[in-house]
Amino acid sequence: MENEVFIKAENLSYAYEEDDGTPQKAVLRGVSLEIKKGEYVAILGHNGSGKSTFAKLLNMILVPDSGRLWVAGHELTSETFDEKELLEVRRKIGMVFQNPDNQLVATVVEEDVAFGPENIGVPSKEIRERVDKALETVGMTEYARHSPDRLSGGQKQRVAIAGIIAMMPECMVLDEATAMLDPVGRREVMDTVDRLRAEKGITVLNITHHMNEAVRADRVIVINDGKIYMDGTPDQVFARAKELEAVGLEVPQCTALIDALREKGVRIEGKSTTPEACADLLTRFLKKS
Repeated sequence: MENEVFIKAENLSYAYEEDDGTPQKAVLRGVSLEIKKGEYVAILGHNGSGKSTFAKLLNMILVPDSGRLWVAGHELTSETFDEKELLEVRRKIGMVFQNPDNQLVATVVEEDVAFGPENIGVPSKEIRERVDKALETVGMTEYARHSPDRLSGGQKQRVAIAGIIAMMPECMVLDEATAMLDPVGRREVMDTVDRLRAEKGITVLNITHHMNEAVRADRVIVINDGKIYMDGTPDQVFARAKELEAVGLEVPQCTALIDALREKGVRIEGKSTTPEACADLLTRFLKKS
C-alpha cells in the first residue's frame, strides 16, 4: 500500500553496558521517525553517532532500553511480542553488514545463497528457483559454483546481497556494507541495490559514511550524538554544508566543488548533489559566460 509506514520509532533510546554492567552514555536518545514502505533512506552520522545501533534494533539484535518500535506492523517493544513474531520480522528485513566474509558461510556460492531460505523452511524446489533468480539479479550467475574465497570484495558483497534477496525480504538494511570495498566494488553493490529497489519496490536503509551513496536516496537522515540532527531530501540536507561540517560530516565532492566556486564569487545557481547535476550547472554557467 502506497505511503504505508514500514518502520516507526517513538522516543527510542539505547545505551551499551560497561564490562561491570553499569550503563554507558546513551547511544540513542529519544529517536522518533517513520520510514514508509518502498522508501530509500540513507542514514548518516560520524562513528559512534548511533546509526548502526539503530539498525541492530530493527530485528532485535539489540533490544531498546526505552521507547516504542514497530516494523512491518509488529510492535517489537510490546510485552506480548514473541519468538514467532520475531522470526516473521527477520524474514521481512534483510541485513547486509560491513564485512562480507562474516556473512558467507558455505564453500560454494550457490550453497551460500541457499542458506537463508533453507533456514526459514522454504521447499527445496523453490529454493533452487530463488537462488537462480537472486544470482541473476546481482549479476553473479556465472560464479554459482565458485568458492567465495576466489571472489573480489565487491563480488562477495553481491553474493551476500543475493542471499538476502533469496529470502524475499520487504526491506534491506545495509550497515556500512561498502565500507571495506574499493570504488569499483562500492559501485557494483550500490548499482545492484538501485536495480533491486526499482524492480522489487523494497524498502532500503543505507547506513553509510559515503556521501556519494547518500545522494542516491529519496531521503537522508543525519544522526548526531544519538539524536536526529537533520531529515530531508539529499538536496535539502547537503545544502547545509557548514552544519554538516560542524558534526564531522562532509558533502558530496560535486557539491563541495560548486560551493567552493560560489565562495570565490562565481555565480552558479542550482542544486549540485550528483555529478550529473554538477556537470549541468557548470555547462549552463559556461554557456552564459
